[in-house]
Amino acid sequence: MRIQEASAPKVKACNPDMDLAAAAKIMWDEDCGAVPVVSEDRHIVGLITDRDICIAAATRDASPAHIRVGDVMSAQVHTCRPLDDVRSALKTMREQRVRRLPVVDEQQRLIGILSLNDLVAHAAFRKDAEVPGDELLDTMKAICAHRPVTVGA
Repeated sequence: MRIQEASAPKVKACNPDMDLAAAAKIMWDEDCGAVPVVSEDRHIVGLITDRDICIAAATRDASPAHIRVGDVMSAQVHTCRPLDDVRSALKTMREQRVRRLPVVDEQQRLIGILSLNDLVAHAAFRKDAEVPGDELLDTMKAICAHRPVTVGA
């Protein structure tokens, strides 16, 4: 199965100059936990999650309306292409421990997003599954694994 068959083609985005309250509103309206951050020409520059917003709001001495997306977004974003196989996306998600991959065109412009939810909808534990259930489960285990805690550094 190709990414374009599994991913959500209509994806809302924000820009780095938006405030966190506006980004949170997009998440609320779209019922999602992450929003790609793009430049004016829709090139991916980051990704902001609901967790990023919560941590920033709780740890900074400013309201979310006064904190810019660009100040808290993750600038390292892993992407995929519409014609990639879903197995390559699963591999990237597993290795990078991410739940979502923006889908980009040849010029690295945002055209969609692929989430674990999208993949779960197509997964099955049978030989001809579009998304192999064992690979999906391995990916989820890798993403959800607890990181070792270092004490007294």
